[in-house]
Amino acid sequence: MSRSRFRGAVAAAVVAGLALLLIVVATAGDVYAPLGTADPGPWVTFGFAIVRFTAVAAGAGCAGGLAFAAFVAPGRRDGKLTAESFAAVRFAAGSAACWLAAAIAAVPLSTAAASGLPLGTLLGNGALLSTIGATEEPKAWLCVVAVAAVVTALTWPAMAWRTTVLALAVSLAGLLAPVVIGHASVGAGHDFATGALVWHVPAASVWLGALFAFLAHLRRGAPDELVLRRYHRLSRICFVVVLISGAVGGLMTARPDGLMSRYGLLLAVEVVLLAAAGAILAAARGVAPRRVAVVELLLLMLAAGGSVGLTVLVPPSFVNDPATVQGTILGYELPDPPSWLRFLTDWRPDLIIGTIAVLACVLYVLGVRRLRRRGDAWSTGRTVAWLLGWLIVLIATSSGLGTYSPGTFSLHMVTHMGLNMYGPVLLVLGGPVTLALRALPARSGVPGAREWLVDLLHAPVTRFLAHPAVAAILFAGSFYALYFSDLFGQAMLFHWSHELMRLHFLITGYLFAWVVVGTDRTPRRIPHLARLGVLFAVMPFHAFFGVIVMSKQTVIAATYYHYLALPWAGDLLADQRLGGGIAWASGEIPLVVVVVALLVQWSRDDERRAKRTDRTGEADFDAYNAMLAQLAERGR
Repeated sequence: MSRSRFRGAVAAAVVAGLALLLIVVATAGDVYAPLGTADPGPWVTFGFAIVRFTAVAAGAGCAGGLAFAAFVAPGRRDGKLTAESFAAVRFAAGSAACWLAAAIAAVPLSTAAASGLPLGTLLGNGALLSTIGATEEPKAWLCVVAVAAVVTALTWPAMAWRTTVLALAVSLAGLLAPVVIGHASVGAGHDFATGALVWHVPAASVWLGALFAFLAHLRRGAPDELVLRRYHRLSRICFVVVLISGAVGGLMTARPDGLMSRYGLLLAVEVVLLAAAGAILAAARGVAPRRVAVVELLLLMLAAGGSVGLTVLVPPSFVNDPATVQGTILGYELPDPPSWLRFLTDWRPDLIIGTIAVLACVLYVLGVRRLRRRGDAWSTGRTVAWLLGWLIVLIATSSGLGTYSPGTFSLHMVTHMGLNMYGPVLLVLGGPVTLALRALPARSGVPGAREWLVDLLHAPVTRFLAHPAVAAILFAGSFYALYFSDLFGQAMLFHWSHELMRLHFLITGYLFAWVVVGTDRTPRRIPHLARLGVLFAVMPFHAFFGVIVMSKQTVIAATYYHYLALPWAGDLLADQRLGGGIAWASGEIPLVVVVVALLVQWSRDDERRAKRTDRTGEADFDAYNAMLAQLAERGR
């Protein structure tokens, strides 16, 4: 295939995806009346669809190009970008600039679509800023503008692998902003739908963007065997994630009774396109990579057009299953009071943290098995600690306790303690980084997963977060900043912010426990006495927090709990005092465990140091005797 035909095939794939989107929009009918808004006119409807398609394609090109540069193209031992990585980063930089332009255009268009006002009217009467403040989607696009601007600034001068990974992480956050406040975040079951899309959108974007970068790699010459192998591995992982998460999210938004609607039929077309792309990936061996990649691109661009079309259509769940107040906020109902039986039986999986917990356990067990198959030992206690830690996290987020925790402050505080203190203490005792460094193969040439992990552990941001003062402030200060301001009440109103709060609890708790008592070595070597001092410095702040909560005369997040209006919740202030008592009392147990573990580690380190000293002393004594023997022999 010549270069001109190659470019024409890529352009045709993009046009095909856009054409499918325009057909969906043209045949959708009135999509505003079911939402209770007026029709802003065809310029807004079609314009916003085209701009959103451009943003989806450009955002995917940015994220996928960065993923290709960081984890597919061959790297260098010194952390600098190779020629292939640099070319992918430059492609990502251009995509980020297009993404920024599309996001800027999406702000007024999304405002007009949400308010039902024609774009000229919205801009002419100066109501744009006030309307943005009253709607959620324009705010999300403003976040995309900020993210795209940051990624553009990072990628244009990027010459290092760490910068590429940082830009990739930021870009993935920007991709999620319009998704978590879209149609999937509305109505009953939106916790499942939002959780599924949090996995679906980044995986689909990386798949599509990495394909663009792979095609550019093929255009420059024959494919490198390492690049080909890594790209297929990345694409197949993305395919599995996209297919499973898309099916879950689609079932939540379409519902069984809406599968024969226009929304359900378009969703079925999406599944067929993605399944066909996955089948091509599975049969890619032995076929010309360029031709396979072009067909794969055509299917994925059609799928991208269909996915944007789904955002235009009204989900059947919104029309056929109107949500109550509890369903709107939580995604489900809590009509009955909590009980021990419901804690054990009313499981509602958290598709974000729960999935992370299961994957972390599976990968850990696979690492242990690899070590033992080659004859290396691994502590059973570490394995048990890791699995128990994730079990606590799973119970706190996905069991009946996690289901009921948004209903009352006291139950929320129980899950907070599990995520922030009990789970992390056990997780850091599992030594996952040490296991990964021992289980992953070391490469002498092109860096691989083990070298990437070592590089991230020694990155400046990791060294900053691993500083004892920073870890302590993030751990203890989060309590005061979250609960003694409006942040907690606002975070509980939206599923995405609730999940972000849970992740914050888990990450800050793990970071603090890692610095104080972690089995894995931190970037900063901290004496045991200093660790003990950090622990004792933080303990009073935790106790004071519980006392302050028990003493407060006003209800924290009162508006949120009044919105829920649970008939069994009872006195909110009394329940809040119970929550403060739980925070004060239950927080002491993991701190005692940390102290004991720290003292045991201290004792073992002293024993190892003493043995090393003894061995060194014996060697010095033997050398001294040998020197005397030589002198005596020389004298004779």
